[in-house]
Amino acid sequence: MTPAALSTLRRFCHHEFSAEALTSAKKAATVSVCLPARDEAATIGPIVAAIRADLAEKTPLVDEIVVIDDRSTDTTAAAAAASGARVVPVATPSGSQPGKGAAMATALAESRGEIVVFLDADVERFSSHFVVGLLGPLLADRSIGFVKATYQRPLAGVHGGGGRVTELAAKPLLALLHPELGCFAQPLAGEIAARRSVIGDLALPGDYGVDVAVLIDVSRRIGIGAMAEVDLGQRHHRNRPLADLAPQARSVARVILSRAGVDMRAAAAANTADPATIDQRTRADRRGVSRAGEDQREFA
Repeated sequence: MTPAALSTLRRFCHHEFSAEALTSAKKAATVSVCLPARDEAATIGPIVAAIRADLAEKTPLVDEIVVIDDRSTDTTAAAAAASGARVVPVATPSGSQPGKGAAMATALAESRGEIVVFLDADVERFSSHFVVGLLGPLLADRSIGFVKATYQRPLAGVHGGGGRVTELAAKPLLALLHPELGCFAQPLAGEIAARRSVIGDLALPGDYGVDVAVLIDVSRRIGIGAMAEVDLGQRHHRNRPLADLAPQARSVARVILSRAGVDMRAAAAANTADPATIDQRTRADRRGVSRAGEDQREFA
């Protein structure tokens, strides 16, 4: 799939699609639903069970459900298997770091579907319309190669209070460095669907920055016009304390900066430079500003 001539993101709502109609539309295509999971024993079972009952047994829309167990210390793997998923441990090749990106890479290697759906495993009150909504644009329009979710994310029952890393880190940096992606309401959404030909060979960072990395890389590969956003309604999940979000924010920022051409190794070196060296640079910069001011006055 080459970059689309259209430059406008296409938007849909999950209500526009039904499992029965999509099952008919998919014809011989195969669909894999993949869930990276770490310590999500409380939610993974109901999610898998809902998908299996509604979209595999009642209507054969989904061909396989794969849960990637990312080193869970609870009963995530057992709960997923008991509910009908195929459970695969995360693969971490030499030199790679474990994390969500590594789990997604494992899912792509282990799953077989021509269309791959990724879901987060911490969603409460899950409904199978998440899968139907994500698949809808792909099966209804063959020119669409990638779909990303949008939704309302309440925080402690307050509308619009969720998505703190999105609002405070991802969106401001994307607006500065990748403004063409400002059309996506939830750039860090973990719920996506794509043709394997679009995402199957992407280089995925191993950590939490993977969601925005996929968004940036896919937009460069196929163009905004071949991408879509689907409104899934309201999403409920476990909200983490603010202090726990700093590593995620750093991962997101690192990906956005590096995809914009910022040399992260140089930036890291600057952050670890000797304070005396930094002070010398600061004084030199100030002298340069002072000389520039004198030059400007001379030509005024």
